[in-house]
Amino acid sequence: MMEQGKAKRHEVKMLNRKLLEISGVVNLESFDSEEFLLETECGFLTITGQNLHIKNLILEQGLVAIEGMVHSLSYLDGHTQDKTKGFLGKLFK
Repeated sequence: MMEQGKAKRHEVKMLNRKLLEISGVVNLESFDSEEFLLETECGFLTITGQNLHIKNLILEQGLVAIEGMVHSLSYLDGHTQDKTKGFLGKLFK
């Protein structure tokens, strides 16, 4: 019963662009040495870089650690698409 009221929590910690520790991970969608796609409590997160690899993965706890040279972190925000659909929906009513 406590888990139903549990607040969503998502954290990203980076050390020297070489180590990422991420909490609040729901699923590891795909990965290779240049790109990771994670589903988090706050949306999909894309990580790009070089020589990326998983250091630690505990999906039951929502934890992922990634090593390698990190170039970018980017959230794929579905809310932007919803607003666009809403605007187009109003326009074509």
